[in-house]
Amino acid sequence: MGINFTNYFNSKSKNKRMNEFQDLDHLDGLSISTVSANLYENDRDDLVMFYFRDGVNYASVYTQSKIISENIKWNLDNQSKKIYSLIVNARNANCFTGKQGYKSLEKIAEVAAEKLTLKQKEDEENPKKVKAKEIIFGCTGTIGEPFPEEKIKNKISELVEKIKYTQNKYIWMKAALGIMTTDTQPKMSMEICEIGNTEVKIYGIAKGSGMIQPNMATTLGYIFTDADISNLILKKLLKKNISTTFNAITCDGDTSTNDMVSIFSTGKAKHPKIKNVNDNRLISFEKALHGVLFNLAKRIVADGEGASKFITVKVKNCKTEKDAKKISFSVANSPLLKTAVAGEDPNWGRVVMAIGKAGIPIDVNKISINFGNLNIIQNGKLSTNYKEEEALSYMKNNDIEIIIDIAGGSKFFTTYTMDLTKKYIEINGDYRS
Repeated sequence: MGINFTNYFNSKSKNKRMNEFQDLDHLDGLSISTVSANLYENDRDDLVMFYFRDGVNYASVYTQSKIISENIKWNLDNQSKKIYSLIVNARNANCFTGKQGYKSLEKIAEVAAEKLTLKQKEDEENPKKVKAKEIIFGCTGTIGEPFPEEKIKNKISELVEKIKYTQNKYIWMKAALGIMTTDTQPKMSMEICEIGNTEVKIYGIAKGSGMIQPNMATTLGYIFTDADISNLILKKLLKKNISTTFNAITCDGDTSTNDMVSIFSTGKAKHPKIKNVNDNRLISFEKALHGVLFNLAKRIVADGEGASKFITVKVKNCKTEKDAKKISFSVANSPLLKTAVAGEDPNWGRVVMAIGKAGIPIDVNKISINFGNLNIIQNGKLSTNYKEEEALSYMKNNDIEIIIDIAGGSKFFTTYTMDLTKKYIEINGDYRS
């Protein structure tokens, strides 16, 4: 098959075995191709095309940063009800590139539309003319560098030539690898569900390792399904399920200029027509969609830059979910807490500090804090059962759970993060090298 895994075996993920990843296979209506556009000045795959030969319904959520990349602007300007391709490049964020960055996307889209129209004529009984505005983009990498228009444009023909109408695990792996930047491993997830009595697939890939804190959407995440669901319903489902998945993670508290999470529906699964988001036949689909999003989100945190530990911060019994979320993120984003976890120090005082700085009115005398099953604080003071040696032993685990009971209501929120190690500084101090 000629699959090129250079960027997999040369990456820090080379100790990962192929069988550790889920078996994503064929999904009707989708084709994938990857190439090296030499964006990293080596032969790793860095340009990926997802081609939808019959067009797809789709929905996206984007960063709420006040500074956004040119590809986000292009996508937001796009009013097409169906799209025929998503093109994703690594290495360059196409942000702070001004008119050049946007114009480059126009030119690349025109070339891609032309080549895909020829592909339609070659392969389809009823070929369609693909338009430039029926193509959207994902960009990730360094901010402020000129967008490599020529390198990418010159590889569009090869991308189209490499289109495979049948996917397998290896092609999905290449796509997940092709969109990576500082990630050390690809991120893939899948679920099988039913709408009516019809089997439906939901597959997803994502990238993200640093500059991770949610604000509508975080990092790049692409979800593909063979379900037949309208743009409006896709949008509602995506926004609803982002809140407790991609919007519940943080690595370093920084929101990217390029964040996007998109879902694409090829319509190839012949299930009963879904007319509204409250249709009971969507229950299984929504549960599976949440599972894919949640799996990808946790993989991003687990692969956070320099991470050695996965941290779950559960805040419960608050007056409002908003309060619980604010406290949870205050703890999860505390550099002092994250470095304590990295050093395996059960310094619960840093949890108390982070709760206080969240600015939420609370009754200190009611607060309880657990590290896993170990009760540290009970009713606002050190538990009579607290033993330092047990806490020290617990902190040696790779997964750390911090449970905070505010005892002021019934609402809750859980945030997922990672520790802060010296490696994080090394990675980001050397990011552009």
